[in-house]
Amino acid sequence: MNKHNILACLAFFVSVYFVVPLAIEISGRSDFYYTLTSVALLSIASAGVWLTFYIGRINIGQGAFALAGGYVSAILITQYQLNFWLTLPLAGLFCALLSVVIGLPILRLRGVYFAMVTLVLTEVMRLTALALPITQGAKGITSIPLPDAVQLMGVTIIPGFAELDNPKIAFYMMSVSLMIAVFAVTWRLVNSRLGHLCRSLQQNEELSASIGVNTAYLRIVTYSISSFFGGIAGASFVAISQSVYPSSFQVADSVNFMLNCFLGGLGYVFGPMLGTLMLYFGWDLLFTAGKYQMLIFSSLLILLMLVLPNGVLSLIERKKRRT
Repeated sequence: MNKHNILACLAFFVSVYFVVPLAIEISGRSDFYYTLTSVALLSIASAGVWLTFYIGRINIGQGAFALAGGYVSAILITQYQLNFWLTLPLAGLFCALLSVVIGLPILRLRGVYFAMVTLVLTEVMRLTALALPITQGAKGITSIPLPDAVQLMGVTIIPGFAELDNPKIAFYMMSVSLMIAVFAVTWRLVNSRLGHLCRSLQQNEELSASIGVNTAYLRIVTYSISSFFGGIAGASFVAISQSVYPSSFQVADSVNFMLNCFLGGLGYVFGPMLGTLMLYFGWDLLFTAGKYQMLIFSSLLILLMLVLPNGVLSLIERKKRRT
C-alpha cells in the first residue's frame, strides 16, 4: 500500500471508531447507531455478492444464506446454549458448506441462467424455515439473549452486551469491526494469486481452463466465501433483533445486495460499502415523497446506472485520468 492509501485507511478508522460515535453522542441521536449498524452488516452481505460478480456470476440469492446463518446462530444459542461469538463463525461455515452443495451444479450455469436459479434460493430458504420444526415455523425464534461476555484467562475481552448501559454502541462497534475485517479479507483475496486467477474467469473461462486454471475449484471457493459473509451478516442481525423469522430476509433483500454492488462499482472492492450507504440513506431521504417514493427512487437508480455504469467510485478514476 502506498502512502495515500495508508492515510485513507487511518482516516477511515478514526472516523468510524471515534468521530462518528462522538458526533452521535453530541447530537443525542442514538438511533443512528442502529442505522449505521444495519448499513455495516448489509455491506458485509453485499461484499459476498460482489465476490460472485468478480468471477463473472450474478448472485441474487444472498438473502438465503443470511437467513440460514441467522437461524443457525439462533438455534445454537437458544437450544444448545452456545455463546453468540462461537455461533458467528459456525453460522458462516454452515452457509459455506451449504453453498458448496448448492454451487456444485448451478455454478456451471452462466449469465442469466445462474442468476435466475439463485433468485429462487431465498424463497426456498424461507419455505424451509416455515416447514422445519427446529425453526419453529412462522412463529420464528424469539427471546434470543444478547451476546455474552468473552473472557481469556480470567480477563474480559468483550463485555456482555446485556450488562452495558447502551448496547447500541456495542453493536455498532461489533458491526463496523466485522465490516472492516470482511473488506480487508476481500481486498487481500482480490490482490492475491487466487484473486488474479478469479479475474481471468470474468474474461474467458475456456481460455483460463485451457492454460491449466481449475475453474470449477475457483468458482466453488469464491462462492463459499461469499456465502460465509452472508451467514455471519445474518447471524449478527439476529443478535441485534433478538429474533428471527422466515420473513427476516426476503427476495427484495437479495436484490438490494446486488444493487449495492452496482451502485458502488463492480470494479472496486469497497464498492459494496459505498453502495449500501447510498441505497440505505437514499431510500430514507425519499420517505417524504409518499406514494411517489418508489417511482422517484427507481428513476434515480436507473439514471445513475446509465450515467455511471461502473458505479459511483468510477468518478475517482475519471478525475485521475483528467489530471
